[in-house]
Amino acid sequence: MAETGLEAGPEAFVADLRPAIRQSAAIARSLEGRVPNRPKDDEETAVKAALTVADTAAQEALLVPLLRRFSDVDLEAEEDTESVRRFTGRRAARIVIDPIDGTLRSYLHAQGPYAVLAGLAIGDVYRAALVALPREGVFLHAIEGGGAFQESEDGELLPIRAEADGREVLVSYDLPEAVAARLRERGYQPRPGCGGAIAVAPLLAGVAGGLRVPTPPPLSIRGRIGLLVSEEAGARAVTAAGPAPRAISEEMPHVAVAADDAVLADLRFALEADRQG
Repeated sequence: MAETGLEAGPEAFVADLRPAIRQSAAIARSLEGRVPNRPKDDEETAVKAALTVADTAAQEALLVPLLRRFSDVDLEAEEDTESVRRFTGRRAARIVIDPIDGTLRSYLHAQGPYAVLAGLAIGDVYRAALVALPREGVFLHAIEGGGAFQESEDGELLPIRAEADGREVLVSYDLPEAVAARLRERGYQPRPGCGGAIAVAPLLAGVAGGLRVPTPPPLSIRGRIGLLVSEEAGARAVTAAGPAPRAISEEMPHVAVAADDAVLADLRFALEADRQG
């Protein structure tokens, strides 16, 4: 007999979503270049207002399999799709979904990687996270205390460790030029990407780390999902003031994530330019 929502936890969340996140990524990938932007009129900026058919289809692919065991949790989803109102919020847990993180710039305009994100928060902390980068064919997940894994094309789960194996740094769109200049001064090549990709940057080949300076701050809780994966893989997430807060109710103005202490020091050096500005 399947666990009910009241019994299902992080392991069930990952098990239910591993096939679904592949399906969601495949939907997004198949529609690249073939879907128009349909603005959400209640949003203040073009970045927030971006919406495509792919967003809604990819989100439903994630939500439908969760209804069997997780319909009693609180749901924070990016789009108002059919399944959203079927989640009751009776249980003290929260699922956070972003079907296409980076819809406008990463997805529609192909400026860096976009991501599919899903996280399960219990007690105000992410306990499980899944991140897919559809263009790169990267599928990652982690359960708190259980390490991080990458799923191969044939479905094999491979433990993954964060490494500083390149000089590229994934950064926010609209990164202040003073911050980018400091990165280049230290010999890095800034490359823009969505927040979900930045959070797992130390797990990507040729990427030393990630630096997120959102405009305006703070980081959204969606963009923080992947930090659990990076941390379970041995990377560290920090702000200019110290370790990044784990509680998702605690605001995070910016974040640097890397596996190597020297890289983290360089990223924090770059952040200082933003604070001084």
